[in-house]
Amino acid sequence: MDHPTPAATERRSQAGFDLTPPTPAQRERLVADLTDEERHVILEHGTERPFCGVFNEAKARGTYTCRQCGLPLFRSGTKFESGTGWPSFFDPIDRSHVAFVRDTSYGMVRTEIRCTRCDGHLGHVFNDGPPPTGERYCMNSVSLSFVPEGEPLPDLLDRGAPEGEAQT
Repeated sequence: MDHPTPAATERRSQAGFDLTPPTPAQRERLVADLTDEERHVILEHGTERPFCGVFNEAKARGTYTCRQCGLPLFRSGTKFESGTGWPSFFDPIDRSHVAFVRDTSYGMVRTEIRCTRCDGHLGHVFNDGPPPTGERYCMNSVSLSFVPEGEPLPDLLDRGAPEGEAQT
């Protein structure tokens, strides 16, 4: 059976990041690195308790990435205090980095946010955020990692950084 070459199946975002899902071997390695709580939230679509996440009150400048695969999701400049108990952002780095999925769990209709690359559960998005988007991306801290400004973004899948990518 012929397998397509990586270049033939690679998908890139406008921001230049490879969105191709991890291979089964890569996924196994990424999942093995998760804590029990991270597995519950990221893989089983759980939710961490409000006001307990490490990033809820974080103010440092940098980039928030997917905890599981390292895809950049939000810049610190889009983070705001929503009062909900979870870190909130009003705009992703690139909308193609997050997947929007209808969620009808718990008798509610919401829009779940997943990492486009690894399909990990991140949180939900609501239409009650600040301008300019009016959106509130309500994220679980355990679904995120943080890279301080000036430090290199993670390359957990050994795919290299996009050309000319400078972290801001």
